[in-house]
Amino acid sequence: MSKQGILRLLVLFVFTVSMIPWSVLAESGSSGIPWGQLTPTERRVLHPFQDSWDQLSPAKQRRLQKGAKRWATLSPKQRQRARERFQRWKQLSPEQKNRIRRRFERFRQLPPEVRQALRQKRKWFKSLPPERRHELRKKWRNLPPEKRRHFRRGLGLHHFSKKRPLPQR
Repeated sequence: MSKQGILRLLVLFVFTVSMIPWSVLAESGSSGIPWGQLTPTERRVLHPFQDSWDQLSPAKQRRLQKGAKRWATLSPKQRQRARERFQRWKQLSPEQKNRIRRRFERFRQLPPEVRQALRQKRKWFKSLPPERRHELRKKWRNLPPEKRRHFRRGLGLHHFSKKRPLPQR
């Protein structure tokens, strides 16, 4: 091959490489996020992970960094509520946690309009006085399973039937 042919190949190679976004090259290395690259606020929030940070997958590091950024935007009241919820979560049994995860996954599988309707119903329910909520929960628990299924179907909630398997992704 002539010098001119080699030069053309080299120019083509450099041009091709220059067209690849640097973020793609960085991701392909799977090197993750160096601890020192985190902001001081992110390091403070993620301090419990400092010793094991380098062993975490890059995807987990990105998720944790995203959570730390979100944490920084929360008001003190929101942070306190999040801490309380986390404490309650830690006290749950593995069975309870798995049940919650399954229900959340089922919720995510619902069509957007059904999820929105459920959110609105939950908001309405939370706006009721505690006595009324207690009364409605008691009525629900006392309904026969067939009536509960019928009610769920009417709301488009047949996805929450215990007999229906979780859809595979």
